[in-house]
Amino acid sequence: MTQFSPTGPGSFAIRGISHVLLDIEGTTCPVSFISQHLFPYAAEKLASFLDQKQNDATVCNLVRELANAGAGTESECQAPSTVPAHKSILPYLRWLIEQDIKLSPWKELQGLIWRDGYESGQLIAPLFQDVPDALRQWKQQGRVLAVYSSGSIDAQQLLYAHTTAGNLTAMFNHWFDTRIGSKKESQSYREIATAMEAKPEQILFISDAISELKAASNVGIKTVFSLRPGNPETENKGFAQINSFEQITLL
Repeated sequence: MTQFSPTGPGSFAIRGISHVLLDIEGTTCPVSFISQHLFPYAAEKLASFLDQKQNDATVCNLVRELANAGAGTESECQAPSTVPAHKSILPYLRWLIEQDIKLSPWKELQGLIWRDGYESGQLIAPLFQDVPDALRQWKQQGRVLAVYSSGSIDAQQLLYAHTTAGNLTAMFNHWFDTRIGSKKESQSYREIATAMEAKPEQILFISDAISELKAASNVGIKTVFSLRPGNPETENKGFAQINSFEQITLL
């Protein structure tokens, strides 16, 4: 668990932090934006997007990856073992949406669909009010900021480029998605520390998911549980807890 020094009611200081690794959903952005806006948008636009992009090499490669992944499932919605036409894979993709399967090529395909929504102004990410100022403060202090989300790197960058506080992508030095590994596996956090050229104990990871905090803390990364309005997990299980980044002082 994270060692911290209380600095006031509900606030604390953490020493020795050079890198801050942030989850998105339930940590910097409300869960409701993901579940009630991003996911429905992707589901609504999926068929027309595949129609428009059926000859796009990137989309075709992702569809091929998804077809291969679907061929091994037991679901009645599984994709055929051969690469399907773009329309024949739709039932499998809709099944992935319904089950919220965090499959890397599917997350990348979602990101491509969301790009149209962000660029057209239909999607704007509502960050928690305390987040932009905290990011700027930590950046000014010389901290290295990074994102680790189950959404693709492209989707992460799109979200932070189109927020209620403007384009914040310049705040971040590193972006990580499930291509580096599952967020519930400790090895993923070892890989992230190596990629950032940091010792685990120099990294602070903030997330709303206890399973992720456990995986990170197992390799020596300092961790804080984010409890925001609408988050599905409400028990901190012994981890230091915040409701706002304003409660954290990095020393």
